[in-house]
Amino acid sequence: MSRIGKHPVEIPAGVQVTLADNLLTAKGKLGELKAVVSDDVDVVVESGKVVVSLVEGNKRSRQQWGATRTQVANLVAGVSNGFTKELEINGVGYKAAVQGKEIVLSLGFSHEIRYPIPAGIEVKCEKPTSISIKGADKQQIGQMAAEIRAFRPPEPYKGKGVKYAGEEILRKEGKKK
Repeated sequence: MSRIGKHPVEIPAGVQVTLADNLLTAKGKLGELKAVVSDDVDVVVESGKVVVSLVEGNKRSRQQWGATRTQVANLVAGVSNGFTKELEINGVGYKAAVQGKEIVLSLGFSHEIRYPIPAGIEVKCEKPTSISIKGADKQQIGQMAAEIRAFRPPEPYKGKGVKYAGEEILRKEGKKK
């Protein structure tokens, strides 16, 4: 069983963490993030650390312990450093571009796909075949990357489609004569 919950979360310089009722708020140079903390665990902010501990006699407390600690760590890391997700586009004529507040994707369909960029997220396309998504909220960045990838997931024969940077595509052998 994982014991990630017993490690306290260090608060870096320039980040303020406050706990009011069950709402944990982290403020830093990249913005402000909030998370609701479960009643099943005890969260204490003390001397530059956030400590998540178990509530005795509560079975659900052990289930929420590591998840809550990881959520707190993601809030602190997000407002101090931020998170980045990279996507690669493979295929003849497949490309992406940022126009205003939306991404325009040409993925082999008869029409362009226009995906609106949510507030608080920065998207760059240095090359027409790469997309870089950056922001403070790890969940929001991962969700956006997954939705863009779902428009044209990579296929196993030629590898065409949208994939995460570094993702290995299992390739299949084509039909033989």
